[in-house]
Amino acid sequence: MDRRKSLKSILLGGVAGGLAVHGCSPKPENATEPVVEIKKYSYGRTPKEQKAIEKLLSETFFNEHEMNTLSTLCNLILPAEGELKGALDAEVPDFIEFMVKDIPEYQPTLRGGLMWLDHKCGTEFNLLFNAATEEQQKSILDGIAFPDISVPEAERPLEIQFFSLMRNLTLTGYYTSKLGIEELDYKGNSPNVWDGVPEDVLAQHGVSYDEEWLAKCVDQSKRGVLAEWDDDGKLIT
Repeated sequence: MDRRKSLKSILLGGVAGGLAVHGCSPKPENATEPVVEIKKYSYGRTPKEQKAIEKLLSETFFNEHEMNTLSTLCNLILPAEGELKGALDAEVPDFIEFMVKDIPEYQPTLRGGLMWLDHKCGTEFNLLFNAATEEQQKSILDGIAFPDISVPEAERPLEIQFFSLMRNLTLTGYYTSKLGIEELDYKGNSPNVWDGVPEDVLAQHGVSYDEEWLAKCVDQSKRGVLAEWDDDGKLIT
């Protein structure tokens, strides 16, 4: 199983183990800090939900430095690979910013973890996490990506809880996005083609279709035609 399939299994199968971080795309040397912009979505919401969403979107939790560190971390966890898109293509940092406001319990762990990354990187390399090389960043993450599964989640060190939460949010954000759903080839609740009860089942019960009814109701070329009945309850179309 390759790395990306392993990451999918964490999301889809609920695998609790940790992973190392490999196969990451290099950062541009002269990259500047991007402006963070949270997009507004309004479809499929009740008025109460929409009001709550508007309130969350009007607030800001992470500062610019934290958002840039989140972006770096999301890209390390799920980078674009060949034709496959990555977490940044799906705007996962924005998703995480929204989630920490919707679920405030995440805030201490994520903010504390981001502070830990800078502190650890400063101790090891005298650099902030974002300023470190990709190799240095991965060496820091490799130390927190493999939790001891015999230790309950709540009893693990903050930095390990932080990375587990970040990984879960990154995968959730990506694989519930349009890009991630397309990668999973998830079809959703799509209607199938029904051409009637099988002949052997009809024969078993000693019944059969009326040919006229069958032509009107099981003709797949007329799937988009709405049925109509006359005043006597007889099928018209």
